Amino acid sequence: MGRDALTEKWFDLTRERMPGLAEARSWPVRFNHCFQRILLDNAVGAKWNEEIPAPAYRHAPDEVLERATRLGEAVIAGEADLAELNANSLAWRGKL
Repeated sequence: MGRDALTEKWFDLTRERMPGLAEARSWPVRFNHCFQRILLDNAVGAKWNEEIPAPAYRHAPDEVLERATRLGEAVIAGEADLAELNANSLAWRGKL
């Protein structure tokens, strides 16, 4: 997949699809930037902006953006737990 298509998929996932499902799924977050934080942090295994300059969609290596997108797809499919991923993210940020 080319970079433009990957970026488009990332934005569709985190700006449209996941926020659109948040209330019905009783997810712990609702806003696009929260989904992006959670997925990127888990894709890099740390606070993403300590590993990648902002904006992440422009600077993240393809492998990281692909990994983050796959995680989001797994959350939607019920194969990954968003609450657990959020807890990981908050822990890396010193908020747990």
